[in-house]
Amino acid sequence: MGLCPMSPQALKGLMRNLVVMKMNVVFVGAGPGDPEMLTLRGKREIESADVILYAGSLIHNDILKYARDDAILIDSYGKSREEISAIFERFVTEGKKVVRLHSGDLSFYSAIQEQMEFLASKNIEFELVPGVSSFSAASASLKREFTSPGIAQTLIITKPFGKTGKPAGEGIKELSKHGATMVIFLGVHLIDDVVSELRVGYPLTTPVAVVHKASWGEEKIIRGTLGDITDKVRTAGIKSQSVIIVGDVLEKSGFSRLYSGDEP
Repeated sequence: MGLCPMSPQALKGLMRNLVVMKMNVVFVGAGPGDPEMLTLRGKREIESADVILYAGSLIHNDILKYARDDAILIDSYGKSREEISAIFERFVTEGKKVVRLHSGDLSFYSAIQEQMEFLASKNIEFELVPGVSSFSAASASLKREFTSPGIAQTLIITKPFGKTGKPAGEGIKELSKHGATMVIFLGVHLIDDVVSELRVGYPLTTPVAVVHKASWGEEKIIRGTLGDITDKVRTAGIKSQSVIIVGDVLEKSGFSRLYSGDEP
């Protein structure tokens, strides 16, 4: 007996279902806060999700408005690694598409590597959708490029040492000796210690900007130097969700020869 041919519509539906079954978990970089800075791909993934696992303390609530009315929304705040892993496994077993939202971009300080390794150990398919980092949003708010010809061509992204310890040679004190533009995450609550280490390599007159909740409606920008930024941050009462930018590019600019019209 021959097989009945499948209609184009049925074949399309089958392929769509196979894709959904294969791609069980999608990590999405939700951007710095402003919902309009969510990528088109990220928005599309949220719209098609059955389950959305998000960091409630960091994700702007308006981003969740893109979710379907019947989507299951789970705030990961306060949940352990084991609890998050169990959520993945439970809903994937039920055949649901899970979107894991992280603030900013996924490529650094997002703590997703351990989540991906868990999914891989369970043979659960996953994919990553990058997002806009808060340091990019801070650059836009400051209206400054973080590299500039003749001023700085290197951008260092780092953070103070946390519970995981100190990688050799990667402390703020050691990195400050390069004189490059530095972006410091997760350090505003330790501003005294951070500035103390920065002073090892940078002059006291080096410009500093602290951008709190870049791109959010309640964004605050504190400008100063290594000599006075600590007092200014303390006066402003800023203790979290901020990036610290250090370097001469905050006030000085070089000129690129890219559009100069000169012969190479």
